[in-house]
Amino acid sequence: MKFLHTSDWHLGMTFRGGVSYGRDQRYVIDNICRIAVNEKVDGILLAGDVFDKSIASQEAIRIYDEVMTYICAELDIPVYMIAGNHDGAERIAQCSELLKKSGLYIAGAITDRPQVINVNDVDIYLLPWISTDKVRSVYPDKADSISSMEDAYRVVLDSYRATFVHGHKNILVSHAFLVNADTSVSDRAAEVGRATMVGSYVFDGFDYVALGHLHGPQQINKHIRYSGSPMAYSFGKEEKQEKSVTIIDTDTREQLIVPIPQLHKRTTLSDTFDNLMKADYEESILNGYVRLEVTDSYVGMDSIAAFREKYSNLLEISGKGFERDDARITMTIEEFENADSDPEAVFTRYCQDILEQAPGEHLLNVFKEAVKEYQKEVIEE
Repeated sequence: MKFLHTSDWHLGMTFRGGVSYGRDQRYVIDNICRIAVNEKVDGILLAGDVFDKSIASQEAIRIYDEVMTYICAELDIPVYMIAGNHDGAERIAQCSELLKKSGLYIAGAITDRPQVINVNDVDIYLLPWISTDKVRSVYPDKADSISSMEDAYRVVLDSYRATFVHGHKNILVSHAFLVNADTSVSDRAAEVGRATMVGSYVFDGFDYVALGHLHGPQQINKHIRYSGSPMAYSFGKEEKQEKSVTIIDTDTREQLIVPIPQLHKRTTLSDTFDNLMKADYEESILNGYVRLEVTDSYVGMDSIAAFREKYSNLLEISGKGFERDDARITMTIEEFENADSDPEAVFTRYCQDILEQAPGEHLLNVFKEAVKEYQKEVIEE
């Protein structure tokens, strides 16, 4: 049998609360569906973080509803899905028993029995995002032996392995942070949660482990893989990643990595103001999501207006600091445009870039007083 492995759709995500990625997400998911049809897969493994927030936006719910209806009802391809750390476990699993009849299998929260679906000689185990406290409550007889996330995974997966059927292939769909896995800028939630890291050995015994959580596609070992997010959500490492889905053949254990086209290429460009304005970049860059690093001048509204004429989807810009030539301040276009109405946000961003930390309460109060004095002087003039 053949299954398509994907994860981390993050429906509803926006760029720092501004630009919607809705069109991009529809585009990449359409391509995932096309790949599923072309490869004649028997099911789709969706390894968590379907939504970007536990309380999803209307746009995110609309995309989800349309996509799942299309995949399960029109394409007649079952979906095996788990909740990730971004998903609301209870919300995403609403009507899960009813939805099984339509081919949508959802594990929202861990239970005291393995959530496993049998498909011929393949058993698909669904393990959503877990916490040590949750596992202790579900496995009270093992609570004293659970002091870390690794312990929690060991307890849960030992109970799963105890149910293996001789002669069956065993697939696990999970959402986890493995030791030594490679992270990207958009994996900040994972970086903050390094205490949740586990060793890959906890997944021993499974024929294939379809992981979600980290956005860079990567092979942990021959039977454990992160599919990565279907689109790039940050600048830096993700600019160079080729986004993809993984097709796993349970009979041969072969994996096929299939690239996913992107609606907008993501690029960082670094040069002088004049060179950035004169450069003859290809259309995929000019029309893609762009981060500019202006190396020779400050960045003001006039500069931004000029750049936006050339780079239609400019998201972020970095210019020289106000006093030091080696200092830089990086802001989104929205932050620059709202600078007059929200100077505190600009000051906070400046401190993060120059001082490498957010300003404390005392420093913020000093800044606010300075702004008041300045505004008072302007009015008196």
